[in-house]
Amino acid sequence: MGFGQIARTFFALAGFASVAAAQTLEIRPDDPAPEDEGIVVREKKAEDAKDGRATTRTTRSQLDERQARSAPEALRYTPGVYVQQTAHGQASPYIRGQTGRRTLLLFDGLRINHALFREGPNQYFVTVDARTIDSVEVVRGAAGVELGADAIAGAVLVHPLEPDVDPDRQGLHVQPKAAFRHATADGEVGGRLQLDAQLGRATGLLVGAGYRDVERLEAAGPIHGLKTPAEVGLPAAEKQVPRFADDGRTQLGTGFRELTGDARLVHRLGPGETLTAALYLYRQYDAPRTDQCPPPEAPETHCLTYDEQFRTHAYAKAALQPGTAAMRRLELAAAYQRQHQRASNSHEPFVNGRRDDIDQYEVLARGATGWFGLGPNLGIEGRYGVDGTFETIESAAWDIWHRTHDSLLNLRPRGQYVDGSEYAQGGVWAAPRLHVGDGLLLRAGARWAFAAADSPAVPDAETVAVDEGWSAFVANGGVEWNAWGPLTLMLNAEQGFRPPNLDDLTARQATGQGYQVENPDLDPERALTLEVGARLDWRWLTLEGWAFRSTLDDAMERRAAECPPSDRECRSNRRIAVRLVNLGDTAVIQGFEGEARVRPGLGFEGRATVSYAHGEGEAPTGGRQPLSRIPPLNGTAEARWSGAGGLYLGAATRWAAEQARLSFGDIHDARIPFGGTPGYVVHELRAGIVRPGFTLNLVLDNLTDEAYRVHGSAVNGAGRGLVVNVEVAP
Repeated sequence: MGFGQIARTFFALAGFASVAAAQTLEIRPDDPAPEDEGIVVREKKAEDAKDGRATTRTTRSQLDERQARSAPEALRYTPGVYVQQTAHGQASPYIRGQTGRRTLLLFDGLRINHALFREGPNQYFVTVDARTIDSVEVVRGAAGVELGADAIAGAVLVHPLEPDVDPDRQGLHVQPKAAFRHATADGEVGGRLQLDAQLGRATGLLVGAGYRDVERLEAAGPIHGLKTPAEVGLPAAEKQVPRFADDGRTQLGTGFRELTGDARLVHRLGPGETLTAALYLYRQYDAPRTDQCPPPEAPETHCLTYDEQFRTHAYAKAALQPGTAAMRRLELAAAYQRQHQRASNSHEPFVNGRRDDIDQYEVLARGATGWFGLGPNLGIEGRYGVDGTFETIESAAWDIWHRTHDSLLNLRPRGQYVDGSEYAQGGVWAAPRLHVGDGLLLRAGARWAFAAADSPAVPDAETVAVDEGWSAFVANGGVEWNAWGPLTLMLNAEQGFRPPNLDDLTARQATGQGYQVENPDLDPERALTLEVGARLDWRWLTLEGWAFRSTLDDAMERRAAECPPSDRECRSNRRIAVRLVNLGDTAVIQGFEGEARVRPGLGFEGRATVSYAHGEGEAPTGGRQPLSRIPPLNGTAEARWSGAGGLYLGAATRWAAEQARLSFGDIHDARIPFGGTPGYVVHELRAGIVRPGFTLNLVLDNLTDEAYRVHGSAVNGAGRGLVVNVEVAP
């Protein structure tokens, strides 16, 4: 049975079940019903998918007070999240020890993930302008049933700023805003101009433009590994990254420029119903990849630079309330996203260049039923949907030889990816929820997921054709029990499914662990996450804790490989050739995270988090070994006081233990010091004023000038420095 026939059968069964349910289920007798139908509306939003899950929200005010340098850094105080930086202009959030293609990134409910997401950390979340974010939520643990493929470790849900629409206002109402920011550690100068306009009673338009110029990042100095090169079996002359300027603090391979623009038009049809059209542009220029600028084995004249890292995201959405039993709420969306990157690898007199573009087309529909009473204190409701993306690839690579009087250009037979490749993925899902009394919620759900990859052969580059398809059913279940007024207990089980993408199947690229070559024979990864949690919300104290265990079958990890004979870049690379393979044994990641919040009054509040993950999988020589780049035990603490006139004062600490548990790839990764990454403790002070029309945020970062590095990063953390942010809205 083909994909099309399976999909048609699934839709037919789903439609039949919805009609049958609408005709046979009883209405909850103790609730009033709308005049025109026999259902009851429960005032909850579509984000109910996160009920009973390990979820943390970061608000706009928290983003302003923390003054993170990027969207990924905005998550540094989220339990279970660790933010790695391969370069100053790149960063990737790890959720429960996993990142990259196993972490789903959603902007306004639409995918940022695409078919070129790498095995490890990548730069794509940086292409979300942090100044356009209203709030960001992290769902920890597999969430593939409702959110789709790639959500094996969890998902990051970004909610953008909305225009201010007041139905009591008439005519044109305009609110301009200007923001300026400066950071001393990297000489950042930037800002944003924004215009919030209301057009009549029901229409709002928010437009903005931003700019940043960031120089080289100053750290407190280099850090040293936990062992010597000889102790880990590497040559004594082996170098690591980053390299430093003569002052011993300024990191080579850092700095970039950035332009952003956005426009969001929202029209309110009625209560709970909106039409939205939006456009978001991100343009990053001249951003070196720090671990390749220069590479550890090369002189300082060698540098891999992302000359252009662009993202264009345009979409239209409709949030409707059809008001029927089977479709109380409905969300429809259609989107187009283009990721463009152009890079140059300079090692005089040669320059290797490449350009990669991916065009992604996305459609989705999400619905929610009304409430159906099954008896006294018993009722059911549900959500369902269908989603899919189609992607096309343009890829090219070339070599330039600068000679004394001219230059010689040579086009390679293939790029980092295979030009003309295509990728499609999507699924159909349903998630009913059963309410038993006022204190017990039972959840379930299932998704039929599919993916297909088509990549042509390139005989001149020993590249074989790929024409593969995969499908799977995944399911979840959960219990949320209000055991005692302030105390809620939660138990969840969820399967995840991640098919190989085009980066896994076809990429040839330099990585921190070597030079990766393609493997067209990969199988999908399958995951199962079990977690138990408790939440106590009592007076001025909130406590939340989770323990989890995730198993990953056919997990993809890098292993030693051989270079294709015609690939000169691979053969000239001094580090080993690697490729992704499916591990034979089940990989396991388990750990815990916790959060405590206190609000004793008098303007004081505090917050602390702690996170730990332990991962292991099959070793290259048999037996078991640690999984790659698993973060160490880490945590945060924040204290804040707010007073009259919008004044606030605060302090924060981020800390991590050393990480000496290294995989095969970690040992050879220049981003990880010999023997592992040392632990650290970093403090900062905060102060500011938030008043109508004026905001001032000050952060004194790395108060003790601690030399540190987040595990797996190529960039050391910023040294002591001041961050100033000023916003004026006349």
